[in-house]
Formats: sequence, C-alpha cells, structure tokens
Amino acid sequence: MLKHLYIKNYALIEQLDIDFETGFSVITGETGAGKSIILGAIGLLLGQRADSKAVKTGCQKCTIEAQFDISRYSLNEWFDENELDIEEGECIIRRELTATGKSRGFINDTPVTVQQMKELGEMLVDIHSQHQNLLLQKTDFQLSILDIIADNEQLRSDYQKTFTEYKKNVKELEELKQMLTDSREKEDLMRFQLEELTAANFTDGEQEELEQEQEAATHTEDIKTALYEADNMLNGEGATLDLLRQANSKLSSVTSLYAKIEPLSERMESALIELKDIASEVAREAENIDFNPERMAVVEERLDMIYTLQRKHHKNTITELLQEQEHLSEIISGIDNSDEAIKDKEQLCQKLLDAASKLAEKLSQTRKKASAKIEKDICKRLEALGMPNVDFQIKIEHGDLTSTGKDVVSFMFSANKGMALRPVAQVASGGEIARLMLSLKALISATVKLPTIIFDEIDTGVSGKIAEKMAEIMKEMGNSGRQVISITHLPQIAALGTYHYKVEKHDTKEITTTIMRQLSNEERIDEIAQMLSGSDITDAAKTNAKELLKRSK
Repeated sequence: MLKHLYIKNYALIEQLDIDFETGFSVITGETGAGKSIILGAIGLLLGQRADSKAVKTGCQKCTIEAQFDISRYSLNEWFDENELDIEEGECIIRRELTATGKSRGFINDTPVTVQQMKELGEMLVDIHSQHQNLLLQKTDFQLSILDIIADNEQLRSDYQKTFTEYKKNVKELEELKQMLTDSREKEDLMRFQLEELTAANFTDGEQEELEQEQEAATHTEDIKTALYEADNMLNGEGATLDLLRQANSKLSSVTSLYAKIEPLSERMESALIELKDIASEVAREAENIDFNPERMAVVEERLDMIYTLQRKHHKNTITELLQEQEHLSEIISGIDNSDEAIKDKEQLCQKLLDAASKLAEKLSQTRKKASAKIEKDICKRLEALGMPNVDFQIKIEHGDLTSTGKDVVSFMFSANKGMALRPVAQVASGGEIARLMLSLKALISATVKLPTIIFDEIDTGVSGKIAEKMAEIMKEMGNSGRQVISITHLPQIAALGTYHYKVEKHDTKEITTTIMRQLSNEERIDEIAQMLSGSDITDAAKTNAKELLKRSK
C-alpha cells in the first residue's frame, strides 16, 4: 500500500508531501491541473524512462520518493535475491533526476538499477490508464486472466519448463541432422585425412627435435672443427688441463706448511675432476660426429611430410595436427553412430513432447473450468453496469503447442440483443471496454493479492448511474483491504471515495505550480458541486453534492 508520496522540483510541482490511506480514494481536478504529472512521477518510481525535461525549470535536481506498507506482501525472497535490506513491513523507493539527464534509483537507501525498480514496482502498484484497455485485445492478456482465476501459476510454470526443454532438444536434433548431412558430404575426404594423420603417427615435440638435428647436420664441419680445437686446448701438452694439474700440484705441496691453503687445494682438485670429465666428452664427441647422408634423408623426408600436412590443414604445430586428428575422429565416430544418436535424440524429444502435451491438457481443463466462472461473474457485473443484454463468452480453441500451452483464447462479446458474439476488439466501444476491464480487475482482485491499483480515468465514456456502479465496484475492491485510487472527472465516482484528493494549479506573477491536497468534508461538497454545475457553484449543486456524499456512506 502507498502510504506517503514526496515530490520535489518535478515538472510544475515545487514540493508535494502527502499521505495516502487504505480503501478507496479519489483524485479530482480540472483538465491540465497536473494529475498526469503526479502519475508520471509515480511512474518514475516504477522504473519508467526518465526525461531530464521533467526537472522543474531553474532547478538542478528533482526527487520523487514513496513509502510503501509491504507487510501484506511476501517480498522477502525478492529482496534476498537482489541483496537488498528490507525494513519490517516498510519499503521506501526514491528516484533522483538531474537537469543534465543523470538518473539514480534507491530502494531503502541502497542504489539499484531501473530494472530492479521496475520489478519491485510491478509488485507494488498497478496503474490502469486508458491505453491499458488495449490489453484486452491481446490474446496473451486474455489467457493470463484465465490462468489467474484458475490458479495455474505452478502448473503453467511446470509446463513452460517442459516445453522449453522440448524446444531446446528439437533444435539440437535439427542441428545434429544438419551436421551429419554436412559431414556426409565430406565424409570421404575426412576419412582420407584422418587415415593420413593417423598413419603419420606424430608425437609431441618431434618436429622441434628433427629441426634441431637437421640444423646440426647442415653445420657438421663447423661443429667438428670447434670440437677438435676445444679438445686440443683442453688435452694437448701445455694446454688447460696440463697447466691445471701443475697448479694443483704446487698447491698440494704446501698445504702441510700453510694450512689456510688447503680448502683452495680441495676446490682446485674438484674443478680438475670436472674439467677432465668435460674434456673426455669433448674428445669423444669430436670422434663421433660425422655427416650421415642416409639419416639426413630420413629427417628431411619426415619434416617435408610434417610441413605438407601443416599447410594442408592450416596448422602451425604437430600439437595442432594431433588436435585436428582427434576432431576428425570424433566426426567420423559421430557419422558411424549417427543412426543411434538421432534415434536417442528423437526418443527424448518424443518423451518431452508427451510430457508437455499432458501438462497442456491439464492447463486446458483448468482454463475451461475457470472460463465458466469468469463468464458468469463478468455478465453479472456488466449487467449491473448498464448492459442488461450483454453476452460474454470465452472461446477456447486448440492449436499447436506454444509457450503458453495449446489453447487459443478469444473473449467474445455482444452488448445488444440480436448481435452475434464477436471478439471484444471488433465490437466493444471505449466505454464498454472500460467497464469490462474494471469488471475483470475486480474479479482478479477477489482471487489474488493485487498491489495498489490506480485507475486513471477508467470512467471515460460513461456517466450517470453507470459511473456510480463503477464507483461501487472500486469501493468494494477497496473495502476488502486493498488500496484503490481513481483519478476521475465524474462526481458520482468522486462522491464514493472514502478519501478525496484534489490537484490544482496555483499561479503567481513568476511561476505556475501544481499542488495536491486532501479535502475536508466541506471542501468535498464544494468540489463535487463544482463537478456537477461547473465553475459557478449553485445551491442546487451543493444539495446534490451532499446527497451524493450521503448516499456513499
């Protein structure tokens, strides 16, 4: 329930600070007074698109804030999912808009996205404007009415999950068939490529080793010369090792005389042993190295094959060729097992289709049962709203499975005797659709917990007793513990409100501002009298206003 609304520097509103009550309230005011401005401000709190032009001229920022009593709504799960704090039974939504176009939203003083404001707003406020009557022409809206009355939320959720899974697997089946069709067109080529790669028997790192061996063979003479020269430098008379032996001998000869030199002698001995080992290996390599034409031919042949296959498959390494080999193997395996794979997928699709069909049938049965209740209730309400010859039926036809089931729903309507039933959108006038929408909302409100409902001139196209009956329906909705607010130009509706608010303009020399205030009993008499007689309030109008207010109690 909307408890309090605060607006500052929005459009023509300099500052608005007003409380709201539960039950049925009405808002009146002359055309252009600013009722739509207030609705626009509330719309911003509900996540509607912001426009910097809405900031009052000359101001840097506008603020709209609303306090809601949410004690009757189970919103803890939503607040937990969005990691938002929730006050005990209370929620404050705030929207700030700057003249430069920046917009910020807050829920309980925590910054939130516009989408989060929209999600929460849909659970707190339902603004029924004239254009919303067009929803009645949409089949998905008509179907949702049936499901609300049938209490199909869980059944419809189960169906949608099953249907979504069915469509997903049907798509995968089609993709599998297409992939196999494409693969079979290239099957011979892929089998040849797989055999070629398999026969190559590649191993990781092989290419690098072969290329190193090829590089070494190309420079055999250079390597051999270097090894022989190194061998001579290490092992020749008067060469490195010979000098090191002599140096080590000198050190060893004085260790007994000069103890501090002993560690150096030991280190020299160790280095000499290591260098002897190195010298032996250098000598051995110098003797072994030789150019082998036959081995070189094998290496070059193997590398040629590697390079050829890399170019053919657009790869750079043996690792990538091995990955391509595995990929081709999987495709060929899929082709070889395609009949079984398709059969398994087809069986799964059929299983899901059967499950979805059963749930769709259950949905259809509950909707058929609910349609009888809706038809009876709506006809009764419309008769009370001045349509004694109305006929309203819900036509349910079966079609292909969709995300909502197999039912195609049409609201069929006839307002007069002798007029054949036809879809609502084709035959109902604006006033008739307004009355039908009000009846549907009243029916829904008796079934589920609707949020605060704001009717924006739902009385368009009606007057007199019909308007009074519409007001009685809205008052009945409010009396059941809900908050219903009607913006109206009709005195019959204004008189039935438990609370009455007026929107009006105030002009000064500099600016025009919009204000909104709650009327006292005396002020209500004058307001309703003015609605009855115009700007000049007559005594008769006042008497009629008092009578309307008296009857409303």
